[in-house]
Amino acid sequence: MNTKLKGVLQLLVILLVTAAVCVVAYTGIGGAKRGSAKNIRLGLDLAGGVSVTYEATKENPTAQEMKDTVYKMQMRVQNESTEASVYQEGNNRVTVDVPDVDDPQAVLDKLGKAGALEFVLYNNVKVGEDGKTATYDKKDVIIDGSMLKTAEAATQQDSTTGQSENVVKLSFNAKGTKKFKKVTTDHVGEQFSIIYDGEIVSSPVIREAIDGGEAVISRSFDEFSKAEDMASTLRIGALPLELKNIRSNIVGAKLGGDALKTSLIAGAIGFGLVCILMIVLYRFPGFIASLALTGYVVLMLLILSIRHITLTLPGIAGIILSIGMAVDANVIIFTRIREEISAGSGVRAAVKAGFSKALSAILDGNITTLIATVVLMILGSGSIKGFAVTLMLGIVLSMFTALFVTKMLLNSFLELGVQNPKMYGKAKEPKIHGYVKNFKICGVASLIVIIAGLAFLGVNHSRIGKSLNYSLEFTGGTSTTATFAEDDVYTLERAESEVAPVIAETAGIDAGTIQIQTVEGNNQVIFKTSELTEEQSAKIDDLLKSQFKATEVDNQSISSTISGEMKKDAIVAIAVSSVLMLLYIAFRFSDVKFGVSAVLALVHDVLVVFAAYSIGTLSVGNTFIACMLTIVGYSINATIIIFDRIRENMRTQDSKESLEELVNKSIGQTFTRTIYTSLTTFIMVFVLFVMGVTSLKEFTFTLMLGIVCGAYSSVCITGPLWYTMKKKFSKKNA
Repeated sequence: MNTKLKGVLQLLVILLVTAAVCVVAYTGIGGAKRGSAKNIRLGLDLAGGVSVTYEATKENPTAQEMKDTVYKMQMRVQNESTEASVYQEGNNRVTVDVPDVDDPQAVLDKLGKAGALEFVLYNNVKVGEDGKTATYDKKDVIIDGSMLKTAEAATQQDSTTGQSENVVKLSFNAKGTKKFKKVTTDHVGEQFSIIYDGEIVSSPVIREAIDGGEAVISRSFDEFSKAEDMASTLRIGALPLELKNIRSNIVGAKLGGDALKTSLIAGAIGFGLVCILMIVLYRFPGFIASLALTGYVVLMLLILSIRHITLTLPGIAGIILSIGMAVDANVIIFTRIREEISAGSGVRAAVKAGFSKALSAILDGNITTLIATVVLMILGSGSIKGFAVTLMLGIVLSMFTALFVTKMLLNSFLELGVQNPKMYGKAKEPKIHGYVKNFKICGVASLIVIIAGLAFLGVNHSRIGKSLNYSLEFTGGTSTTATFAEDDVYTLERAESEVAPVIAETAGIDAGTIQIQTVEGNNQVIFKTSELTEEQSAKIDDLLKSQFKATEVDNQSISSTISGEMKKDAIVAIAVSSVLMLLYIAFRFSDVKFGVSAVLALVHDVLVVFAAYSIGTLSVGNTFIACMLTIVGYSINATIIIFDRIRENMRTQDSKESLEELVNKSIGQTFTRTIYTSLTTFIMVFVLFVMGVTSLKEFTFTLMLGIVCGAYSSVCITGPLWYTMKKKFSKKNA
């Protein structure tokens, strides 16, 4: 086939596919508009959702029972949304916020009532005329919901018929395992009833003694969905406390419609500036990269919509990070192409070699971040899991667009004769500086910042009463629900501008820390503040009734939405992912010192940004976790690029070249890539910082700080640190 014709056909196919994807992302498919970007599920912080409050039927439940109930509810509602949050109100209430839900009743139907779950021998149960209602003596309960650990729907092969069947797999805790073993041993061949909120949901036969703490309910479900419903019912009833639904509301977004629109416009402007910068820096390949990045964004929107992935502020952080990594992959490739052209290769050969030589760095960088993402998704919860989902999706798409879409576009234009070296540019001889020599100075400067950040923990404690400026997500506080007259509607924007400042002044708190939710249908507004004294609450009650004509005011203490278990999950997830990243890097680079220095550089970046939170008393909440995770992912990717160049240069090292010179040269060769990638990602975040709403300011500020810190550590810390370790341990081994 004629090469030009081949190029035309390739380009035509790419353009047609891109156009089709864009149309689907814009209009959707079918009556449900499946795939349309307008149908992307937005989190409670972006679009509002449903808020359901349950109350324990038990009088005076213990603090531990409430704590366990909140945590188990959080684990359960993640089936509805990874961004759902659960927190305690008062001494006996639990509130569940599920984002992007229009019909509260639909959510209630899916979640079910959190009633009592009990296992009773069938012979001890009196069944009502309807065949469902059960009457029994409480002393005959052999197992209750607190002893059930998990319940999951599954399919397995029937041992008798050999056919596939739908089942529910149960897992008990230590106490439940012991009791279930005794019951199944003593009553083989008998039935036991699973009773949920007074109704029999299943009465399976005990076929054998079960001593492993696991059981299977089989031969009861003709459809898999029925097995799922049963598993859901059992999980609900496995809560430590029996709960009843006392209130359900549709809540307004924490970011108003105008604020969300402004943020989207800011994102579009930032992306446009990135594309312009890519074209200015890399000429024709930069134009190609801009097309590929546009395809990346459209694919991201399409998949978010089709897969019904909930998008929140932490999720946006994951997307920003993945866009940065997509740009980074293209920068690595184009830098390699320029180096090949400078070495005398023709454009076609340079493009081929550029992709080939960039492949290992791109794969290692993305796979390392992907390892962390998988761990976060498995071990994390709440906003951490939401961040991980969008980041994982972004990483896969960024590699696809860089390694396939960009490559196909470049090859298509090469076939069309676009082979003038001036359109691609040449790499300039990198300036080699004494990065290793300056390591001590940089290290001391970093230590000063880190030590100052730690020292300010004590300063803050004496000044504001706590080491860090924890937000309500961490500390909990007071929830004040005001009901206003029907003819006096308070929108989110009006509540923020008119009511919140007056509440802040009356209570003597910072207006910026007040979280506001509007409730559709009954003209209620919920103001969440730091913990208030009885005197402060009384003043606010009087204020709302006298100045703002509230007809009713209700106060409740609220727990943190970031529970102790969630914090533990985050710490464990980061620790496990760090170890796995260390092992992967050590394996890929055949030197554990690469892995150790990479992880130490991550710790450096996290501690420097942590110092900013400490010294600047920035609000520590959900976005704090998202920022730290973003910095970890961004920094490790930059580190891998330098390590990849060190590894490559070591293979061809001149005998006269010292290891210090090699490290300095490797950093110099990747310096422009580090700066350009950091600059493009910084621009995206900076525009959001300038144009975004107040709730985005601290979030984007710390992201910008993390980007700068990541670039600094990659150039000034990582390589020299590896060199120092290499020299030190080499001397010991000698």
